[in-house]
Amino acid sequence: MTIDMHAHWVPEAFCDAMRARSTPPFIRRKEDGREYLESSFNSSPLAQRESAAQRIAEMDKAGVERGVLSLTTVYGVERLPSAEAVPLCQAFNDAVAAACAQYPDRFNGLAALPVADMDETLAEFRRVMAMPGMVGALLPGDGFLSIKRAEKFQPLFEAADALGAIFLVHYAKIADDPEAPKVDASDNGHSRVGTLDMQARLSSNMVTFCMTDFLKAFPNVTVLSHNLGGNIPFEVDRLDHRSLLDRPQDELPSKRIREASVLVDCNSLGARSIELAVECYGPERIVYGSDGTGFGMEWTNKAISEARISDADKDAIRHATAARALARVRKSQTIG
Repeated sequence: MTIDMHAHWVPEAFCDAMRARSTPPFIRRKEDGREYLESSFNSSPLAQRESAAQRIAEMDKAGVERGVLSLTTVYGVERLPSAEAVPLCQAFNDAVAAACAQYPDRFNGLAALPVADMDETLAEFRRVMAMPGMVGALLPGDGFLSIKRAEKFQPLFEAADALGAIFLVHYAKIADDPEAPKVDASDNGHSRVGTLDMQARLSSNMVTFCMTDFLKAFPNVTVLSHNLGGNIPFEVDRLDHRSLLDRPQDELPSKRIREASVLVDCNSLGARSIELAVECYGPERIVYGSDGTGFGMEWTNKAISEARISDADKDAIRHATAARALARVRKSQTIG
């Protein structure tokens, strides 16, 4: 049994809400007859949508038994002003909860939250967590680039701690961020943004979660980073080296990272990367992730199969660790 913890899904009800908008982000049909997502970043053809039944068919092909559905941050709806973000988030969340209710053995859901206003964030989180199959939420990674930024989300983590909820902290901007990191994407923009910048910011998220005390007050919250937590498995030796030179009295970063409870998924990385991640974090901290595409499932299956790790480690990544995280969510309905 494989559980996909990083499974983006775009339901048609959410697309309908985006089609009704006239300012970015919105969906419109161009002269070529295709629909495009118009965002603050670019204009791109809208990816083919799947019904819940079509997603299950893709999962069956790849041997994925359960998907934890979330909204991709490409749309950027979570950082819109609350008046705009709330109805869009609700359209997605209601559709995901309906899919979970229809297929309780196949789906769970992570909510989209309107994070520009914490009162609205909390209200939607509490509403969603009473719905079928919903186990947590997707949060924008730029909110956790430092502990100072993370403190804004303390009320949400307090609410989540009471439920044992899961937060997938995903590469994304936050609302009204005057100190947002800037990327010069004037050349090779796809590589600079989609890989180099993404992995660097995820690494900063992991430093916040593993090397500060932010999470100590929320022992029942499961935090999940994607793409193996950025570059941490490849840079942990450098972190230790600099620590031994500059702060020899401090506990080594590798020890703090290894002992942290934060999970990472192996989406988009290969077999050798998974091997390093098992060495860095331990197999019990890594889960399966596909980005919610058939290609991603095929890629991840191949990477896990080819990794030079034990069968027990592979089972932990495919199923056991995610199953434990889902089982911790204290809800009235059965989530599998």
